[in-house]
Amino acid sequence: MTRYDLALIGFGGVNRALAELIAERADTMEAELGFTLRVVAITDLRAGSLVRTDGPGIDLAPLLAVEPGELDFSMLAGGSPDPRNEWVIREVPADIVAEATFTNPTDGEPALSHVRWAVEAGKHVCTTNKGPVALHGGALKELARRHGVCFEFEGTVMSGTPVLRTARRMFGGLAVNGFEGVMNGTSNYVLGRVESGLSFADAVAEAQALGYAEADPTADIEGYDVQLKVMILAGEVLGADLGRADVPCTGLSALTAGDVRRAAAEGLRWKLVGSASRRPDGTVEARVAPVALPTEHALAGVSGPVNAVAFHTDLLGTVTVAGPGAGRVETAYALLSDVIGIHERTTTPASVETLLEAGRA
Repeated sequence: MTRYDLALIGFGGVNRALAELIAERADTMEAELGFTLRVVAITDLRAGSLVRTDGPGIDLAPLLAVEPGELDFSMLAGGSPDPRNEWVIREVPADIVAEATFTNPTDGEPALSHVRWAVEAGKHVCTTNKGPVALHGGALKELARRHGVCFEFEGTVMSGTPVLRTARRMFGGLAVNGFEGVMNGTSNYVLGRVESGLSFADAVAEAQALGYAEADPTADIEGYDVQLKVMILAGEVLGADLGRADVPCTGLSALTAGDVRRAAAEGLRWKLVGSASRRPDGTVEARVAPVALPTEHALAGVSGPVNAVAFHTDLLGTVTVAGPGAGRVETAYALLSDVIGIHERTTTPASVETLLEAGRA
């Protein structure tokens, strides 16, 4: 039986939902996926750290029965009031580190250090954190290659919808010349509600009440979240190494409610679109901005928290991938899909040899 020991860094909505998936599907996981998962360490800024590397590892059921804000690992065997992130990542014997802390769009920390520590310790990493991937993805992938481990980040662009794996696996033999996408459910929901008659302020408040928007919705409404996603996606499908300065960003504050409703009356729909395209000289142009799309456009019908990316290819024309772009369970599934990807890469003979060669290089 193949078993992977996990260290969960951050125990907020996403890693907590991953723990729920592991607890609920433990009995069927081996038959369905070919492996089992054991959680041996959890760290959290508020709860502290918990390590159990013996027997079945950490018993998840009692933790999941406690409200998130009430967890205190220091009261449990193997627990500490200190998160001890670096010690846990470097020293606790785990196969895979699942990093799901908050995104810092300025420098990618502390997630950047979490990923580096794990890779340097010879551990595979999966993350939903956009910061380190958007800002330092190329360097982290090279570091992982040198250490012979996997670095996976499917959940950084469209939550559980496998847009990155679709692009990697399904577009072989195609030239992808660019993409455009609706990649933020909060802004998309707000635009839809403004179109139906609400003011921007009321639409944002409604999105917050429904849990679609954070208390500070700036990153979503002003496009900074999409900016990071464009950087990641451009790196994966166009081979571009873009910084934030390379992706000009205009948010919804550039629009008025009148703009939105007038466009609707004319058969157009405003969407906050993140895009990138390859110029004739091979360089890549990217931006984030509101765009009034005709109803026949592939992205015009994307509603509410659904996300979609339209890839422009040479042989198939436009290929659109759509699905949920947010949600704790959906994002947790992205981490599980990363673990599946790690399992596939490390159990295929050719993949094992590739990893070993990468580690010796």
